[in-house]
Amino acid sequence: MERIPLRGQVSIEGANAHPHAARRLRESFPAIEWIESTTLDRPAVSLAVDASLPEGAFAIDTTANGGIARVDVAGGPFSGVIYGVEEVIQRLARPLEEGFDLPAGRIEERPDLTYRTWWNWDHTTNWDLDQIGIQEIGVMNPYAKPADGFLADFKRAVDFMSRNRIAAITIYGFLRTSHGGIEAAQELCRYATERGVRILPGIAINAYGGVVWEMDHDFNLATWLRRHPKLAAQMEHPPGFQIQDLDFELYFPRGDYSMRGCPSQPANQDWMADAVAWLAENFEIGGINIEAGDYGVCGCPRCEARRAEREDAKRRDGYAESWSHADMADFYPRLYDAVRQRRPDAWIYSEIQWDNLLDVEAMAPLRDLPDGGIYQHTLNRSYWNRVERELTPEYTAQLPTKTNVFRCQFANQWNGDRRTERYRFNGRDFEALAKKAAGTHFDGLTVWGEVSPYNTATELSYSAFARFTWDTSLDWNDWVKQDVAPLLGGEAAAERYLDILVAIDPPNRPEPHTLVPVLQEALGVARQSDDDAARRWLWLAERISRIRYAGGQQRS
Repeated sequence: MERIPLRGQVSIEGANAHPHAARRLRESFPAIEWIESTTLDRPAVSLAVDASLPEGAFAIDTTANGGIARVDVAGGPFSGVIYGVEEVIQRLARPLEEGFDLPAGRIEERPDLTYRTWWNWDHTTNWDLDQIGIQEIGVMNPYAKPADGFLADFKRAVDFMSRNRIAAITIYGFLRTSHGGIEAAQELCRYATERGVRILPGIAINAYGGVVWEMDHDFNLATWLRRHPKLAAQMEHPPGFQIQDLDFELYFPRGDYSMRGCPSQPANQDWMADAVAWLAENFEIGGINIEAGDYGVCGCPRCEARRAEREDAKRRDGYAESWSHADMADFYPRLYDAVRQRRPDAWIYSEIQWDNLLDVEAMAPLRDLPDGGIYQHTLNRSYWNRVERELTPEYTAQLPTKTNVFRCQFANQWNGDRRTERYRFNGRDFEALAKKAAGTHFDGLTVWGEVSPYNTATELSYSAFARFTWDTSLDWNDWVKQDVAPLLGGEAAAERYLDILVAIDPPNRPEPHTLVPVLQEALGVARQSDDDAARRWLWLAERISRIRYAGGQQRS
């Protein structure tokens, strides 16, 4: 294939409109003298939005007229130009003296699953590992890191997402005084938007602190209910739930975090709509993630009567006692409108809660939800096993919600034994979820993105999530060859690395004495590898050593 060189002085057209894409070109090809101009007498890279392309899609045209190279990168709204530039940097460009070259012709790509999203709590997102206060599980936790930890963690996460075509991140605990309050949240939104990543603050209907999780603010739920105590919910049960797929009990403390407002009170309905409108007006958000709250419902006579019109209270057992689909149907449309009136392109994720996707009767109250919403069906592992077997395209077609996504509530700290699956290699699960979503006409997949990719098993899991949601026809062996092998020292090394991870990860419990040769193997490969590959093999060696130590095999 013909390749076209770019050397010396190269102009960037559209740099002002696409500052991050231009920055990435300058960082990646420092031998080029990049200038911002439009001229016909020197090589040029053009950056431009093409509104006819779907979000995230891109086209790259590389030509040479009269010996002068030109590269036109056109992208769909919000992120397409950035993804196109990353394709140039990561896959297409080949280094030359004083520059690089690209294959001649046109390259086009678009995502198979539009909605490729992470779901994170603020307090358990640990990407800046050089700070105190790291937590690994919990839903009502205080923020324990230094005040700058929020931006330190989430800016790193956004950088990774931008380079790997992960479109959006939901953040619960988005607004807290203890990690910078309004100013820090606004800065993160600006930072992410410039890099083509949507920030989706997580909120719950009269629960989870409202729109402002923890702050002395008009739109913080505890503040609101202290001013108006008669608007508080009359809870059917103490706040909390347990997860069948997690083999230890969860603890739910009483306090501000567990307060709920009565959803039947018009004043609470108005307050939530006003709060969401304020959020959309004051932050450069890419959307929101709304849920009904999952630690109980109001059992006042007004709520019972309102719900009885659409759902049978006797059906609300197990997990379902923790939420109400009628509450979702009554609240989601109003909050949807409050955001879309101010941000027409916003992604409005609406949680349909847990393990009920195949329950036709449970879905019935949702028939009037807005067509433009993104409806998120959460799956614990045992329920996913059922969905993988039973969900069909025909069933999806008759759902009352038109745009649907899976949310994976496993492959993280919320399932498994006491070790959980938070640090496990979860790539095979993400591949299966992405392919099932595409095969049943679902539109996206949400997984957790809280763990730093310094943990190589996590880094590879994120890679699998990013690649298989973008291209659901991708073959596993091709992913290993194209994406994993360069990180670990070659294809054979990559296959061996993944085999070792599977052997030592939960639910497996290898005998500590059997790990000695595997530890020596990992150390041996590290000694023979370049810096980045060596780091990943040393990480594996440390993980093996930790398992041996926990098994009582440490020697002084």
